[in-house]
Amino acid sequence: MIHLEHINLVVTDIETALNFYRAAFPHWSVRGGGQGTWYGKPRNWVHFGDDYQYLAFNDDGEGENRDLSGHQVGLAHFAFVTQDLDGVIARLKHAGFEVDKAGQEDPFRRNVYFIDSNGYEVEFVQYLSDLPEQRNRYDT
Repeated sequence: MIHLEHINLVVTDIETALNFYRAAFPHWSVRGGGQGTWYGKPRNWVHFGDDYQYLAFNDDGEGENRDLSGHQVGLAHFAFVTQDLDGVIARLKHAGFEVDKAGQEDPFRRNVYFIDSNGYEVEFVQYLSDLPEQRNRYDT
């Protein structure tokens, strides 16, 4: 079996990034971090997650993230599954983040999209069925 272990995100400020992800994942913590260089530029890095998955943040980012309403090549969004979508929304709202857009109405799932502090679009999905044929419908 293969599963996603981590996503490595280049950001401008690690603490600002952690503000969003700590609200979304209160059970995660900083696993480690350090300093180094990437192609001659110094950077700090942090791994934030649990024992099995994490987000890597590197603070050597320059410029703006891609225009999410445009058609540039690059990351569109990434998604996490939750069993408490309302809890995620409430924690992120308390941290100063509003839902950017709601997902399509579907009887078997709810989802919302947020923009994190570095311009990455992050989707949170709550499935309302355990049946794959309902969870994975493409006819909506």
